Amino acid sequence: MKYKNKLYDADKISNFRELVNRYSTLYADQVAFEYKKTPDASEHIKIKYSEFVEDIKALGTALINLGLSKKRIAIISPNRYEWCASYLAITTSDMVVVPLDRALPDNEIEDLIVRSKAEAVIFDKKYEEIFRKIANNKNTSLNHFISMDDLDGFTSYSSLIRKGHSLLVNGDNKYDNVKIDNNEMSIMLFTSGTTSISKAVALSQANICEDIYALAQMTDIRKEDTFLSFLPLHHTFESTCTFLYGTYSGITIAFCDGIKYVQKNLAEFKVTGFVCVPLMLEIMYKKIKKGIEEKGKAKLVSTMTKVSNGLLKIGIDIRRKVFKEVLDNLGGKIRILIAGGAAMSREAIQGFLDLGINLLQGYGLTETSPVVAGENDKFKRCGSVGFPLPGINVKVDQPNEEGIGEIAVQSPTVMLGYVDNPEATAEVIKDGWFYTGDLGYIDKDGFIFITGRKKDVIVLKNGKNIYPEELEILINKLPYVSECMVFGRPCEDGDYKICAKIVYNKEHLEDLGVDTSSTEAIHKAIWQDVKEKVNHQMPAYKYIRELILTETPLIKTTTQKVKRNEELKLILGEA
Repeated sequence: MKYKNKLYDADKISNFRELVNRYSTLYADQVAFEYKKTPDASEHIKIKYSEFVEDIKALGTALINLGLSKKRIAIISPNRYEWCASYLAITTSDMVVVPLDRALPDNEIEDLIVRSKAEAVIFDKKYEEIFRKIANNKNTSLNHFISMDDLDGFTSYSSLIRKGHSLLVNGDNKYDNVKIDNNEMSIMLFTSGTTSISKAVALSQANICEDIYALAQMTDIRKEDTFLSFLPLHHTFESTCTFLYGTYSGITIAFCDGIKYVQKNLAEFKVTGFVCVPLMLEIMYKKIKKGIEEKGKAKLVSTMTKVSNGLLKIGIDIRRKVFKEVLDNLGGKIRILIAGGAAMSREAIQGFLDLGINLLQGYGLTETSPVVAGENDKFKRCGSVGFPLPGINVKVDQPNEEGIGEIAVQSPTVMLGYVDNPEATAEVIKDGWFYTGDLGYIDKDGFIFITGRKKDVIVLKNGKNIYPEELEILINKLPYVSECMVFGRPCEDGDYKICAKIVYNKEHLEDLGVDTSSTEAIHKAIWQDVKEKVNHQMPAYKYIRELILTETPLIKTTTQKVKRNEELKLILGEA
């Protein structure tokens, strides 16, 4: 596999101190961050790597002088510069960072603050009310409330930065004298789920730095790149791939003004790439396809795709010239997309590649820092999540007759364990292997294919297994489907009826001539498509037998993963 996963030379780093030193030595005068104060603002605020380093050291020095060495510090905010500076100031000062999900309700934020035993929190003004409440909660360990927005009654982030700069000027060298233990817990991350079942994942700086080093050998991220950051930074996929690996490579990170401003931001920030979940790319691809059809250019695009792909085989690439109009709608500069977190349709994958956009799929989990496998510029296989990154071993445990079994990972990127939960740790880490709970298979060339979550598999009475994601990919191809979830409804005989909950787009149905004022007409049209375009591609035991149709989005995590258990409770009347 070495010839596949080691395309580029890379510098190995062991901790975040070495990462910050890299900013100073390699990228000091380059722009590290770019953003606007409001979506309508014309001014772009740009922060150089040299300024970023100064703020990290100043904030780290101030936190040390607050007596927070070795302590846990929570951070919660939308994606913004202060989040990134806080994350590295905390971790390079020998403290533990606890990134919290920015979309959690107040009661869960409070519960996680208690569970984390954090002694300080750095937060955005959006969370003012909950932290005023928590300040009176004697069950927490919080002693310091640091506001990114200088709110009355809280310690000001900007005042700490000023204090830290002053201390450094006057010879305070506590920050420089900090020694980092690369293998100790430095990051505490709560898995998605309700606070009662979410687990706290302990990651070391060595864990994440190993993943950065592996990614750097696989993918071509350049210091000339600008990546748009819109997935929540508390999640390891965004924090490792965009923030930490991105800045390791010297890119500029542009903060998105909000999901509805993505298309506008792509153009105004001259974005060349971003990290995202497949759902967003599926929606984007459907919009591109619909726009082409509305302009009556579907046949022309199809013809030019065949021509450009034919020329590509002999080393001539005309895709970006031929499809310039389409690419201009995506800002004109996009060259690379990194997707992970769920399955994606082959049609959408191929669609982006046909346009000349390098789409790389990957796979990973919070517990693996997170990326385990991925595609690269030279080796791709539609439908797969690529192959193991350098230094990472993957096996399929107890494969069935189709070669499908549980994916297990052996790697220096595997977590230290679940905090204060040795039983849960022992359930997933056995003999040095981390058992992911994901099912999949590895083909003869080493490409990994994920078929679904072990706990989501529908096992019929006849012993046949049905993997919901396989059917969901086909349903999502229907142009009016925004998203869907396939599940098994328990029957009285102990078997399951295969059902699908489909979120449809009414406007798209109207474009197809469906009378959307009639629920019967909507059901008839969608049911006909499901029978012809989904069921007929499957053996009879996989047929979808029942539809639930809605315009209401499915319940999802902040990284747009469907919360199947919560959806099932609603569907089965258990909510």
